Amino acid sequence: MSRLFSIFVAFVASFLLIGSAQAEVQVLTSIKPLQLIAAAVQDGVAIPEVLLPPGASPHNYALRPSDVRKVQAVDLVYWIGPDMEGFLPRVLKGRTLPTVAVQDLPGMKLRHFAEDSQSHAEDADEHDHDHRPGTLDAHLWLSPVNARVIATKMAADLSAADPENAARYQSNLKAFDERLDALDLRLKARLAGVSGKPYFVFHEAFDYFEDAYGLKHTGVFSVAAEVQPGAQHVAAMRTRLQEVGKTCVFSEPPLRPRLAETLVAGLPVKLAELDALGGYTPATAQGYEQVLEKLGNDLAGCLESL
Repeated sequence: MSRLFSIFVAFVASFLLIGSAQAEVQVLTSIKPLQLIAAAVQDGVAIPEVLLPPGASPHNYALRPSDVRKVQAVDLVYWIGPDMEGFLPRVLKGRTLPTVAVQDLPGMKLRHFAEDSQSHAEDADEHDHDHRPGTLDAHLWLSPVNARVIATKMAADLSAADPENAARYQSNLKAFDERLDALDLRLKARLAGVSGKPYFVFHEAFDYFEDAYGLKHTGVFSVAAEVQPGAQHVAAMRTRLQEVGKTCVFSEPPLRPRLAETLVAGLPVKLAELDALGGYTPATAQGYEQVLEKLGNDLAGCLESL
């Protein structure tokens, strides 16, 4: 009986040892788009977590104690960088495990606000005051080129942390690249017919996507959420819309600026939404492509309907 018990104990110990050796790597990303890129790389192995809930702003999110504990505990953390998640640097200082600010990765193609135009700096009606001229445009995930760089880094990190699944991570990376190639062709075909049509945005978040697909917004109606602009400012914005004629004005979910309906009343202008974060997109291997494809379809759909 003692021999059988010894064999049983040895079996249980070996099982626990194997289980611990194969424990999945815990990945936490700050925002949904990074989670979706990580999900493509980890497909079939694990599902990465995301810090910000749907609808939360990455610029000023208030961390809960449970969020802080999670940030400290997970194996790998990916975030954009201090130009996007200003609430994170203080918490990340306490981490001893790997943390990656993707804006600092070699090979990233970065943009800066108003780097190619003075109009945004000089025209209050067209300048997004949250994004001062010369500062980094941190909405870098909307460039497929940057998404590939981020995915490559994630695959390398995961392969080092989890060698048993390294081949799977590299295979997933290759599949992600191939899907992005196909997506790029679809988006170029979808957006070719609207590249010259004017449109306005309430938030200057789409420059990377526009640069990739030959688009350019006509202006930015910068509206602080806590401040209702005065009558003179609203009149100036309406004048811009009247000058352009038929156009679309895009806000971002979940909130549409309060003045939006007043701004376009009586004008041949359509209100629509563009979702840069894809907050409710499931964390699947195809999630990142779904965000970009929806962005392109929503933009083209409104402009084509004018």
